[in-house]
Amino acid sequence: MRRPLLVLLTVYSIAGVGMTLIPDINNERMSFFHAFYFVSYMGTTIGFGEIPHEFTDLQRMWVTISLYMTVISWFYAITGLIKLLQDDALQNVLTENSFENAVKKIKEPFYIICGYGDTGTALVSALTERALGTIVIESNPDRLNHLILENYSVHIPALCADASKPENLQVALNNENCAGVVAITDDNIANLHIAISSKLLKPKLTIIGRADSEKIANNMLAFGSDYVIDPFEIFAEKLHYALHASMLLTLRECLTRHKCFSDCKTLKPPKQGLWIVCSYGRFGKAVYEEFKTEKNIHIIVIEANPDETGYPRGECIVGRGTEVDTLQQAQIEDAVGIVVGTNDDVTNLSIIMLARKLNPSLFIVIRQNNATNQIIFDAAGADIVMQASNIIANYIRVLLTNPLLEDFLDLLTKSYDYKLVLKLINYLQNTLGNTIPITWQMSITTKESPVLWQAIEKGQVINLGYLRKDPRDRDSRLAVVALLLRRGDKTILLPKNDEVLAPNDQILWCSKKGAATWMKWCWYDHLVLTYLVTGEMPPRTYIGRWLEKKFAYGFK
Repeated sequence: MRRPLLVLLTVYSIAGVGMTLIPDINNERMSFFHAFYFVSYMGTTIGFGEIPHEFTDLQRMWVTISLYMTVISWFYAITGLIKLLQDDALQNVLTENSFENAVKKIKEPFYIICGYGDTGTALVSALTERALGTIVIESNPDRLNHLILENYSVHIPALCADASKPENLQVALNNENCAGVVAITDDNIANLHIAISSKLLKPKLTIIGRADSEKIANNMLAFGSDYVIDPFEIFAEKLHYALHASMLLTLRECLTRHKCFSDCKTLKPPKQGLWIVCSYGRFGKAVYEEFKTEKNIHIIVIEANPDETGYPRGECIVGRGTEVDTLQQAQIEDAVGIVVGTNDDVTNLSIIMLARKLNPSLFIVIRQNNATNQIIFDAAGADIVMQASNIIANYIRVLLTNPLLEDFLDLLTKSYDYKLVLKLINYLQNTLGNTIPITWQMSITTKESPVLWQAIEKGQVINLGYLRKDPRDRDSRLAVVALLLRRGDKTILLPKNDEVLAPNDQILWCSKKGAATWMKWCWYDHLVLTYLVTGEMPPRTYIGRWLEKKFAYGFK
């Protein structure tokens, strides 16, 4: 804007000086103040009259010349201003400044979400529901437009930039409330750069990265990333649970995906027979590695480009799987199950429709690449649908919002006991009824539960059973179940009600919706805690305590 402003200043100066040099009708010269005043409203509003006297013809001639000069200079300045406002560089600067100011105002812990594709969308939605702060860095402006249109309950600062460049991360990392970085872009190399930059700039942060290759995953771990997530490995693990620990998979699905137990059907894929794996890419290889450990399962792979993906050690048929001949070569009529995992949703759906026509009894596992195709995948009726974005988002949500839940499930997995898991599922169903189980964790600290902390520090015995009592009626119990208790390095699975609590204990609870609110009452109110422990409800007011004391000891 330097040149347009100089042009305006020059034109106004020439017009003003000219007005002061030309004598008026009384042969007097206009003062600089009057000249400046007149030229100001002449150039912008085209006149309020001639001051302080009527103009001479010479003055009117100069006003006419000045009028055209100022109007042209204003058009030139306005055009320059419009061009400036449309300039991409200025827009980027304004956006970056707005983003920086928004980040500086964040006073609560927040996470940096790098990438707002299907996975980022699902993750931001899940974290927002849990009242966790997030900011988004995404290089694709179209995806950020979707973020703006989303009806989130809180404002989510967003920056259209390449998150793999450290300068774009630094603004958010400099905020002391930044709790972690999640790198879930579509580019493995970009995720690696984000993880490395974040760990070097702020080593104590929690770093979570997505990596679809073993090489990238190892690099992330070498630089100290806390969690490296491969959706295909996670799904292969889920398939392993379905084959060998179906009840554990049911429990995991209900607790991590917020489903009623009645809605979580127990998957029972065939444990022996012929399985066909269509596509030997990353997904197909993960499933193949899982299946090849099964002695009673025979695998045939269908791959269109085995020279690029590599040949499996077993049988391989070259083809796409959308042809009848290819499926028949793979003995589709004798197969018990099929895994379809290409990177194209239309191809995947075509394969299972054709395969089901040739063998209606197939157990079908299908990969869904695009979240927007959810409706047609639901209509397809596959037994298991693998959607990478949902798997990653759900896994990260558990890690960030409820890490004790993952510890609990890992502990159950390592010491898997079918009878114990079945008993736990039945107990949860009886306690919670036909409702969605809500998992959450608490810590006995001065910040989170100050009244509990003070009571335990003073030597009062508080056990889990007291916390489960209903503060409205201590003879009733809240619909909550303690799943895990962590005390330092010690972990107690399914702690009993008589377990005495200690400072800094961490407890994982499973409950009905709203039960946590009633339990938290005793964390902050010592009178409620006293009622739960002793059954007595001391008066809350000074007068009430005085009257109680008088009635207890008699009036004097």
